[in-house]
Amino acid sequence: MNKVRLNRINDEIKKEAAIVIRELKDPRLAKMITVTAVKTTNDLKQCKIYVAVMGDMGEKENSLELLTRSAGFIRREIAHNLNLRNTPEISFVRDDSLDESYRIGKLLDSLDG
Repeated sequence: MNKVRLNRINDEIKKEAAIVIRELKDPRLAKMITVTAVKTTNDLKQCKIYVAVMGDMGEKENSLELLTRSAGFIRREIAHNLNLRNTPEISFVRDDSLDESYRIGKLLDSLDG
């Protein structure tokens, strides 16, 4: 598939997924969930949505589990809002890059001190 088109589809899925996740009404879901990236296979059959969750490790695991359980609903909402022939199967992956950058920043600040 054309790389430009695939990037555009990834961007659209990222926007729609962020909207749908923000509108989920489950109180067990962490309040601060950010969709950081989306990677779709060339055949548009599979899609990995990378999410960063703020909170402790328990909240992160719980939120990722709830998102995984809600994948069918989220996929249906994305399909409803996007005009794709086939909507890919969704899986969620926890993205810890924000936590890692925060940790590195704290280490660098402690070196200055």
